Amino acid sequence: MADVVHFLTLAHAGRIVDESLAVARAMNLNPMSVAVLDAGGQLVAFKREDNSSILRFEVAFGKAWGSLGMGRSSRGLEQMAKDRPHFANSLAAASLGRLVPVAGGVLIRNSDKRVIGAVGVTGDTSDNDEICAIRAIKSAGLAPDPEKEPEKK
Repeated sequence: MADVVHFLTLAHAGRIVDESLAVARAMNLNPMSVAVLDAGGQLVAFKREDNSSILRFEVAFGKAWGSLGMGRSSRGLEQMAKDRPHFANSLAAASLGRLVPVAGGVLIRNSDKRVIGAVGVTGDTSDNDEICAIRAIKSAGLAPDPEKEPEKK
């Protein structure tokens, strides 16, 4: 039986960042930025590719941070914002604007299904951002939430 990962390490975060960027290059996507946070919302690793626009850190961080804060992917937050706009506005206020409710923020779970962090990817379409995040989490031997990748757009 494999050992359970109890917390997100720098090695995990580095692998997730590097693999997200590798997937983006293989898919020929726009310049990407990737932020990995631990379960407490602290930044563990971040990289931005050359020619990324200047708000990409805030967007990547906000996707991951919002996922952690609400316990669901940022795609789920996007749908919630459409279904319950008043609640989404309240979340925006409560988070001091840090929450970014569009796909590309994915929770990272261990083999016991416990959340140990989140990744936020930004730079291309939100669906493509999410594809990079999911594949990278899997490459680190961890479980993405959600498991299913969207179709490349």
